[in-house]
Amino acid sequence: MSAQPVFEDDPLDPQVILDGLPERERPEFLRQYRAAAQAALRDVAQYKALRLLLHRWSLAVIATNRPGYYEAIEDAKAGRGEAVPLAQAIAAELARRS
Repeated sequence: MSAQPVFEDDPLDPQVILDGLPERERPEFLRQYRAAAQAALRDVAQYKALRLLLHRWSLAVIATNRPGYYEAIEDAKAGRGEAVPLAQAIAAELARRS
């Protein structure tokens, strides 16, 4: 058996993000990406903002592909579903992490 390199897609690659997003999210991603890329071209200090934008959109790929994502958004907007007080949610998350 020979060892073969394993190549995984870079989740911060704009093409990977674009391919992973649902069609309805793509125009907004492209608008934001193009603006951030142009800003980084004009000023190298803006590169950090571009990387942050790509990171946020890579998380959006994960979220938007979860079953029920858009329905949960609509339920939250309409005030439907369970609500958890912020202090309780933070305490639960801290307990989960410890």
